Amino acid sequence: MQLTPEQQAMLDGAQGDIMAKIVKTLVMYGDTFGAQRMVPVTSKYGHTVISFGLKVMNPVYDLYDQLIRAGLPQGQKFTADPKPLDPKVPASLLDKLVFKKFMYTQQERYEEQLRTLGVTGDEGYTCACYLDQVGNRPEKGEILSWAESSAVIYANSVLGARCNRNSGILELMGSIAGFVPEFGLLTDEGRRASWVVEVRCKKKPEAQLLGSAIGMKVLEDVPYIKGMEPWLGTELDDAACAYLKDMGAAAASNGAVGLYHVANLTPEAKEQGEALILEDARTYVIDDAELERVQRSYPVIWKDPGAKPELCFVGCPHMSLQQLQDWTDAVETGLQASGLKKVAVPTVFTAPVPIIRAFEASPYGARLKATGVVLSYICPLMYMNNPLCKKKAVITSSNKLRTYTSARYYTEAEILAVITGKEGGK
Repeated sequence: MQLTPEQQAMLDGAQGDIMAKIVKTLVMYGDTFGAQRMVPVTSKYGHTVISFGLKVMNPVYDLYDQLIRAGLPQGQKFTADPKPLDPKVPASLLDKLVFKKFMYTQQERYEEQLRTLGVTGDEGYTCACYLDQVGNRPEKGEILSWAESSAVIYANSVLGARCNRNSGILELMGSIAGFVPEFGLLTDEGRRASWVVEVRCKKKPEAQLLGSAIGMKVLEDVPYIKGMEPWLGTELDDAACAYLKDMGAAAASNGAVGLYHVANLTPEAKEQGEALILEDARTYVIDDAELERVQRSYPVIWKDPGAKPELCFVGCPHMSLQQLQDWTDAVETGLQASGLKKVAVPTVFTAPVPIIRAFEASPYGARLKATGVVLSYICPLMYMNNPLCKKKAVITSSNKLRTYTSARYYTEAEILAVITGKEGGK
């Protein structure tokens, strides 16, 4: 690792022992992946994936106390992943007891640490920090120090920024030091595709299902996706961005994808075309039958596989304003067709606070509330980490939530049918 004189001085203790440890950690990280140098973090804001105050993570909070005592919160301001609790979200008294008394006992302490370290504010908690209303949207080519998998893949792929899949602690260290090791997705070569994914579906592929198929096949590699023009077009409008947001989150969680290219759509694919594809790239063909095979492969780990759904989460990652509006229209139409006034299954839509505020200020807010759907800023995954949730029949349209919890994946059409009373389940 070749450090600049300033970086070497930091490593040698010129800015104190704690900063020296931060730089040493970043150097060890870079050495592990063969990095030759550090590069400056150039984005306006950072982002932290850790947003929850679990007692088992006390060593993390103790480390943050050391950073604060050393006077190091002068690094980047940052957004953070969603908070784990919201009193509006349906929960039994026993659920709430476990949340408050056994799980998130360090939440107040941790949020105070984040305020001191530089979180952008109480509205800065979301996994979709790149949405316009939140304000943490990197520019093309900017270097980031993030870890949230769904945000990293979106920034790399849709925005053309550059970020590796860092860990939760390393992301903050990069923001404080102001630089990160250069390797992987920060390099031109590391952003080339070693897979060509040919989409040959006769109907629009479900975003979360397509992303899941890609992630499980290519794992941590970079795919170049062809055949999406009939459904996404060639411009990154709101609909295309929302689709890529959900597809990417599934690819990042069902595999370890940090970057994908979509032919004639994403920035680097439009600029460089198939020059991004490595000569020895492998091919994966996805048609309707392949997506059906992938969906059938998902295990059902409910205690009673035939149970009727009792809770539904939509919005992992958080929903955009357009998605909230589209879902409101769809739920209203579904309820009218079923002759119902409110959803048949307790349902939670999740979105960033600024988007919730804008949505509720519009006529859509009252319309969604009338259907009985709860709108929340919560992280569904943090809710589902409650061990009592393993006994619940929870459904979701998120392949990320399915992967990390006991929630069962349903397509968006299946979710809509269940919550509007058209069918009771699978």
